[in-house]
Amino acid sequence: MSLVVVGTMAFDAIETPFGKSDKIIGGAATYIAWCASNFTPVKQISIVGGDFPAEELKALTDRQVDLAGVQIKADEKSFFWRGRYHMDMNSRDTLDTQLNVLANFQPVVPESYQDCEFLMLGNLVPAVQRSVIEQMRKRPKLIVMDTMNFWMETAMEDLKKTISMVDVIMVNDSEARQLSGDYSLVRAAATIMQMGPKYVIIKKGEHGALLFHEDKVFFAPALPLEDVFDPTGAGDTFAGGFIGHLARTKDISFDNMKTAIILGSAMASFCVEKFGTDRLRELSSDDIAHRLNDFVQLVNFDIKLY
Repeated sequence: MSLVVVGTMAFDAIETPFGKSDKIIGGAATYIAWCASNFTPVKQISIVGGDFPAEELKALTDRQVDLAGVQIKADEKSFFWRGRYHMDMNSRDTLDTQLNVLANFQPVVPESYQDCEFLMLGNLVPAVQRSVIEQMRKRPKLIVMDTMNFWMETAMEDLKKTISMVDVIMVNDSEARQLSGDYSLVRAAATIMQMGPKYVIIKKGEHGALLFHEDKVFFAPALPLEDVFDPTGAGDTFAGGFIGHLARTKDISFDNMKTAIILGSAMASFCVEKFGTDRLRELSSDDIAHRLNDFVQLVNFDIKLY
């Protein structure tokens, strides 16, 4: 059985208060694959242009990422996004978006991907996400979906259709409020679960993440970091750690999802330390183990009641 990841593979150009990058490798599926491949083999579904470097594709295949589902349009250009982050790193301005090959992306699920047990739908057009689900002859054991406010503003009905088909949805706090129409995150999660998902994950950036299931709630902190150079891809990396752990353990219980949330937070804390995917590329298993221990120490305490 396998993990299938759907999403963008692209170019980014980033400006933050701490530096600036030229055109670098980005895209939701790229970050998810670099992260999840630490824990399990990945089968990728995406699209790139002829300008996407062959060495980048090879680097992924060397990490047990199967690219049979990645379409290469030799005469077209890859998706490109340029953005500038503000000092608090939680807000940003989009300076340029070029859809290029993404404008007419129609994913095709290869026959070799039909053993999919875990499906991770990276942030993408809701109709495109749904088309992948519909191509699966057997429903995966777990379908996880990431989305964003842009689709709530431009494709809400399509978004709701796709949400109704997934088991887990990931949104940030402002998106949860927009999707539900409720300021309280507890009530917002309850409303979103009524749309179909059994689990709701609300990401709060530097303030951690919340996991909701039925009447249960779990909170995972974010690791306080001295330097945050580039938050681009942190949410995708979080998703990669989350689904990577679940796919490796084959356990989709609420308790194991709590562990997956912690692992996702730990992996995201690496992502922000350098521009693009640079930090993820150099991680060792020891690095991950030490960072997980940092998280354990962060929330571990003894208390006596008098």
